[in-house]
Amino acid sequence: MATLTVWKFDTPGGADGAVTILEELTREETIVVHDAATVSWPDGKKKPKTRQLHGLAGTGALGGAFWGLLFGLIFFVPLLGAAVGAATGALSGSLADVGIDDQFINRARDEVTPGTSALFALTSDAVMDKVKAAFQEHEPSELLFTNLSGDQEKALREVFAE
Repeated sequence: MATLTVWKFDTPGGADGAVTILEELTREETIVVHDAATVSWPDGKKKPKTRQLHGLAGTGALGGAFWGLLFGLIFFVPLLGAAVGAATGALSGSLADVGIDDQFINRARDEVTPGTSALFALTSDAVMDKVKAAFQEHEPSELLFTNLSGDQEKALREVFAE
């Protein structure tokens, strides 16, 4: 079973620093990273910067289409207004089928705001106490996550296979 984890940081550079922690945890085999991306939102900017982390992803990486869709729904669609509401409803519905529901999207939208950053990671086989301790040693962060069933993970991989 995979987990979509979001670590939110109180500074725009916090997620970039956390990538180093995730790399170390991966080398120690404390966590398996299937795919990951960061979001950095400097104060005064209208939208955040997003970056897929290719070096951390395992062989089952979801690819840019997944992150583009997810980040579009979280950060960019609200800026476009009601004109695209029907289309986004269908897109968010397809993500709900794979375990990423409106509650998760709305919480990420509410939490990751100007002046913050976030590390998004699709992972499995985490030794949770070690992962949590490693991130607590970094700057203050908040953990948001959603668990995906085996069927949801398989469907997600099928939808976004490149």
